[in-house]
Amino acid sequence: MKERGGSRAAVDERYAQWKSLIPVLYDWFANHNLVWPSLSCRWGPQFEQATYKNRQRLYLSFQTDGSVPNTLVIANCEVVKPRVAAAEHISQFNEEARSPFVKKYKTIIHPGEVNRIRELPQNSRIIATHTDSPDVLIWDVESQPNRHAVLGATDSRPDLILRGHQENAEFALAMCPAEPYVLSGGKDKSVVWWSIQDHISGLGDSSKSEASPGASGSKHSKTANEKDSPKVDPRGVFHGHDSTVEDVQFCPSSAQEFCSVGDDACLILWDARTGTSPAVKVEKAHGGDVHCVDWNLHDVNYILTGSADNSVRMWDRRNLGPGGAGSPIHKFEGHKAAVLCVQWSPDKASVFGSSAEDGFLNVWDHEKVGKKKNPNSPGGLFFQHAGHRDKIVDFHWNSSDPWTIVSVSDDGESTGGGGTLQIWRMSDLIYRPEDEVVSELETFKSHLASCTPRA
Repeated sequence: MKERGGSRAAVDERYAQWKSLIPVLYDWFANHNLVWPSLSCRWGPQFEQATYKNRQRLYLSFQTDGSVPNTLVIANCEVVKPRVAAAEHISQFNEEARSPFVKKYKTIIHPGEVNRIRELPQNSRIIATHTDSPDVLIWDVESQPNRHAVLGATDSRPDLILRGHQENAEFALAMCPAEPYVLSGGKDKSVVWWSIQDHISGLGDSSKSEASPGASGSKHSKTANEKDSPKVDPRGVFHGHDSTVEDVQFCPSSAQEFCSVGDDACLILWDARTGTSPAVKVEKAHGGDVHCVDWNLHDVNYILTGSADNSVRMWDRRNLGPGGAGSPIHKFEGHKAAVLCVQWSPDKASVFGSSAEDGFLNVWDHEKVGKKKNPNSPGGLFFQHAGHRDKIVDFHWNSSDPWTIVSVSDDGESTGGGGTLQIWRMSDLIYRPEDEVVSELETFKSHLASCTPRA
């Protein structure tokens, strides 16, 4: 907890203050205590719409101590619609309890820890996972059998294994919005690019479920399981980093262009059409290891990076010349510890989130830079989620439900184990145009006045 810059008591005091403000800050909030930490969280497809809430898949993982297997967890989540939840409902929760909105649907026994989960945009029931190995594992979560995670249970069999790394590839993983391509980075300093096009038609074949190891309680070794899975070799291996590649991302408008960041503090842009050498390399993009990168869905000129130097930086690729020339458009400095995850909002082009080891998830709007009304607030910062009491390792905007976010913290340092999953949507009074909000509040005030009994 040293990164917090404060004692446990200070963190608890801050948390208690935040908790009292929940009804004011949030339109909806759900807290779900996890027995084991989840290092990644992702929204899956929405599969049911109702009057007051929608139901949607949620992908998580359980990183265990070995007493039970590591698992990939598919949950069903009830997402309450905007302006439905009552204030007393969203404020009354117990940190030790499981949320009634999150129910486990299926368990897959994963060969090793699940460090990263990514869903395929063309078919979000197909997901990729990174573990502590050189391989990327591909799963069809609907056709995989539901398993019972007990000690000694055999691993589930991946639907596909992507081979190409020479050393472990643990975190850097991305799926392409335009084509069924997968991108990975690892300790071998390389970025590896695959197409799973030829195998997508085979994924989703429910007949595989019967033959999957463990479905009938049969015992096979891990190697036998993996031998059963088809393998795919890469389309390209890209070299340009001098250290571990920490994160990768595709350009939203091009299946041939992507970017990567690493422990060498570099941001590299690649173009598969021109070869396997960097198209643009930004040296010393940050003052420390670069942990994460994201590419703007709405304006493909903008790229975000987050680093161990506690900052988020925004880049315009039109300003990144040869030889690493170019400076970030802006440096966002509101975190007090290493930034672990950055992601652009799918709903508003100028908005993004960043989470860090300081336990905060900050929501920024780069259009607000220079227009801040609070001189004590970092430029562009307009919301700070303080519901986690330890490092926030991952979060994901919900593209099916505007302004809704799922976030997970690894609470090992503060509680000695476990994790916290939170699903939340800030009040729309916070991000809507000011004149709209004032007008609505005036109308509400008039309504209250008309309802007041006259003396």
